[in-house]
Amino acid sequence: MKKELTRQQYLDLYYYMRLNRAVEDTMVKLFRQNKIVGGLYSSLGQEAISVGSAYALEKKDWLAPMIRNIGALLVKGVPPRDIFMQHMAKYDSPTKGKDGTSHFGDLDNLHIVSPISMLGDLIPVMTGVAMAGRYLGQKIVTMTWIGDGGSSTGVFHEGLNFAATQKAAFVLILENNLWAYSTPVRRQVPLENLADRAKAYGIDSYIVDGNDVVAMYSTAKEAVDRARAGEGPILIEAKTFRRLGHAQHDPAEYVPKEMRAHWEARDPIVLYEKYLTGEKILDAKSKKEVGDKIEALLAKEREFAENSPMPPSELAEEGVYCTGDDCHKIRAKWERPIAEVTPPKSSVAAVWTVPGFGAGKGSSGANAPIHFGDAPAAEEKPISERKATAKIATKAAAKKAVKAAAAGASRKARR
Repeated sequence: MKKELTRQQYLDLYYYMRLNRAVEDTMVKLFRQNKIVGGLYSSLGQEAISVGSAYALEKKDWLAPMIRNIGALLVKGVPPRDIFMQHMAKYDSPTKGKDGTSHFGDLDNLHIVSPISMLGDLIPVMTGVAMAGRYLGQKIVTMTWIGDGGSSTGVFHEGLNFAATQKAAFVLILENNLWAYSTPVRRQVPLENLADRAKAYGIDSYIVDGNDVVAMYSTAKEAVDRARAGEGPILIEAKTFRRLGHAQHDPAEYVPKEMRAHWEARDPIVLYEKYLTGEKILDAKSKKEVGDKIEALLAKEREFAENSPMPPSELAEEGVYCTGDDCHKIRAKWERPIAEVTPPKSSVAAVWTVPGFGAGKGSSGANAPIHFGDAPAAEEKPISERKATAKIATKAAAKKAVKAAAAGASRKARR
């Protein structure tokens, strides 16, 4: 781990990882008390990925979390009570009790796009958000996450290709946690490094130890800075391990015990505590202070969540469809003159050539707008002249064919 951050930044990363784990531990208790009505997914052992990557973003940037990215939500400013209430389907939750898992966002203030259950679909969505930010002059970067299994979906490849061709300011974190539900990576991807998939789209990639929060942050920060500078999308493969099953209902008995033991010894929080202690940034006293702060916060947040009422039955028919301003009042936030992207300033002369191909004569003798080879570009003739030239060439070819046929018949007769 390199010492590149300020003391406060080191401690921030530590705080958010501890908070991430404590929030999930609290939800496990709520789940076992039947107070959580939906699925519960754990990021145990993967906290460094969500925290480190999200910490690299600026406040104006956008992110779209997946089911194991609660740490990213916390870094972005989502209070634990919202996460608790969302999973408990309470009325005061971000979705007013209409969802029992992690499907919520905050478009207006925190710039969070709600998770999409169809894996990979967030990639084209966040590419679109990045393009919109560029159009509006906002200088933003967007980020989302995908698992190793999700990287085999069609939309992963379509979305990444789209982002690459548009040079979108987009960073994709690929969490290689070795298991796509119960399918090991080796059974579904014939690659040593999933980062190699970026090569197909001509974009850069990084490979990072997903259990090293400083390495995760430093890599993500470099990628974010490059994307913001206009270098296009970047893929980061974070190598880690999913220490619990796919969700609370999955005991993950298919995972070899030796594999689990190996990765439990690489707990990201324990590793980071050793590093901070060695660098004299954390001691027993400050460690206890962080723990006490989190415990007091979550006690208060949990109490608020449990006291929140369940939604009234009549709410079920509301908010099914967006009805305009009475539904939301989010508007585009222009940070550049609109005149720059509207006619006449935005008008571009129509051209028929494609950079790298050029223009020249085609096989018919007429001008071809796109050609291969080294032929120099020829002057474009009017369409009427081109048609006339083609017509004359056709008549000449026909006369030549008639003459050849007559000559052949004459030779045959003399024999």
